[in-house]
Amino acid sequence: MWVAALVAGGALLSGCADVRYLSQAAGGQLDLLRRARPVAEVLADPGTPAGVRRRLQLASDVRAFAVAPEAAGGLGLPDHGSFLKYVDVGRPYVVWNVFSAPEFSVTLDTSCFPVAGCVGYRGYFTESAAQAYAQQRRAAGRDVNVDGVSAYSTLGYLKDPVLSTMLSYPDATLIRTIIHELSHPSLYVPGDTVFNESYATAVEEEGMRRWLDQHGTPELREQDQLAQARQADFEALLLGTRARLEALYAQSGLTEAARRERKAEVLTDMDARYAALKATWGGYAGYDAFFARSVNNATLGAVAAYATLVPDFQALLAHVNGHLPTFIEAARVCSRRPQAERAACLRGT
Repeated sequence: MWVAALVAGGALLSGCADVRYLSQAAGGQLDLLRRARPVAEVLADPGTPAGVRRRLQLASDVRAFAVAPEAAGGLGLPDHGSFLKYVDVGRPYVVWNVFSAPEFSVTLDTSCFPVAGCVGYRGYFTESAAQAYAQQRRAAGRDVNVDGVSAYSTLGYLKDPVLSTMLSYPDATLIRTIIHELSHPSLYVPGDTVFNESYATAVEEEGMRRWLDQHGTPELREQDQLAQARQADFEALLLGTRARLEALYAQSGLTEAARRERKAEVLTDMDARYAALKATWGGYAGYDAFFARSVNNATLGAVAAYATLVPDFQALLAHVNGHLPTFIEAARVCSRRPQAERAACLRGT
């Protein structure tokens, strides 16, 4: 989820570099909105490719499900007018996020802006701009990761269109993405990426379960179960590696050279574990590109943001018997607590 386009109005409060950054964010966002067409118009257009039409119709159906009241079989998420238009982005990703972290820390560097607060990444609408910023961070001695992003939310401040980059997903992933992004406007805490993304992921999980109950086919269920099993294995591998590095960095008495050597050993072991994991998947290579970029502190920090608090949110949802409006309000109450107390609040402790 990438929200930097929201904060362009705060550019005058920032330094020159931030003004340039926010200007490209605003320009990229406005370009998407300018080129967006109503979904109904695209569906009715005889020139729309059949594959685009089918997946765009699916996205439209999932949107209607997500914003419908629970009493009508929906999720009851707020309707801010998003995903009613469609835009062909014309590139493989809509934005590229740049994550960075110190050489001996798995805590992401943050950038702070009005409205969005402090976030652990910067997003760019061109890959060249993202790579230029990444190079600056590397020159400063940071671990850096650049990730292409296919979808994001502006938290209801703008009417986000369905993006062509989203339609390249398998059906199960597209359904999850629509629900995930529509959940963000219902609760957002400036400066707490882990809370925000874990919350949206928990809503995504519950929303997908209900979608499958109502509309699932055996093929869709199998596709989703297989993808989620692989994703769980992937996250467990990376979160375990992150924990090992965090313990290493906390050790006292190590020289920089020794710490660097042991860091390399942990990452080499992770690669070996991935090869073994891939073998259990029958050789599925969907994560090869991720590991080919060389995993580092920034990569691991980015993955942690999406998974860390999901079990705590799911415990809260179970506590309110799966009633999403009550769950959202209870999560909002926890969001008002100091950041260090939010996880315990979700668990009811």
